[in-house]
Amino acid sequence: MQHYLDPKADLTFKKVFGEHPDLVKSFLNALLPLEDRVIEEIEYLPTELLSEDPLKKNSIVDVCCRDNHGRQFIVEMQMYWTKDFFQRMLFNLSKTYSRQLSPGSSYSILKPVYGLCLINDKATDEESYYNVILPRNEAGTIAMKDIQIVSVELPKFTPKTFAEKKMHVLWLRFLTEISDRTTEVSSDLTQNPEINKAVEIIRKSAFTEAELIGYDKFWDAVSVERTLIDNALEKGMAMGIQQGIEQGIQQGIQQGIEQGMARGEVSAKKEMARKMKMMNVPMETIEEVSGISKEEIAML
Repeated sequence: MQHYLDPKADLTFKKVFGEHPDLVKSFLNALLPLEDRVIEEIEYLPTELLSEDPLKKNSIVDVCCRDNHGRQFIVEMQMYWTKDFFQRMLFNLSKTYSRQLSPGSSYSILKPVYGLCLINDKATDEESYYNVILPRNEAGTIAMKDIQIVSVELPKFTPKTFAEKKMHVLWLRFLTEISDRTTEVSSDLTQNPEINKAVEIIRKSAFTEAELIGYDKFWDAVSVERTLIDNALEKGMAMGIQQGIEQGIQQGIQQGIEQGMARGEVSAKKEMARKMKMMNVPMETIEEVSGISKEEIAML
């Protein structure tokens, strides 16, 4: 019986896509909207490691590469959603884009930069798991197409199998169907040479004892950070509910005062109209002064 490791983990993800140009080329061609200009060759570029702290793993660019057309690609696996993730990704893409120019160079040499964000969490309320994000101006129109972010929310993905996107579906099934509890991989995956190669790479037996310890530490760190985030959200919700109750009480008191004053005002007007009626004041005059209809005055 074979055992596998989860391909979404830091160690396994970089083993598959950070060490095998043919696999990352296939992956990018399947996931990015590259139209007719597919990636034919890939060369890896050095990534910037911003922290050695495992709890800060999500600040690290997983894969950075360039293709034969000069386009650059940044691939990140995000284990959970944070509100500043897209801003950070856009910042990294902007830096990558601007670094193409050396002093005195022409802007015409600039090539597109793509960011592929794989999120093991639900980041938006949209039903779609796949979204292309382009920088827009204040009017909401697309400002430029040279910087693109493609976000894939893995928990939303279901393999409905689109015939024209076979590799797209197979790669996402590879990421979502295999975990460290998997002992048998679907033949749909193993029958494809590229996916099968990736499956072989993440066999548990292919890793050293030290690598397996690092793998476990990664998931421990993810669990700790997830717990911290969940606790913070729970605390925030509790505070919000309490504030809502307090605000509701205050609003209720204010509304009660306003309603009481309104009822008192109506009662006073009716009493005034009744006395005027007893003094045989003309109906039209009573109506004009009190603001009460003739029908209501007649019933007083």
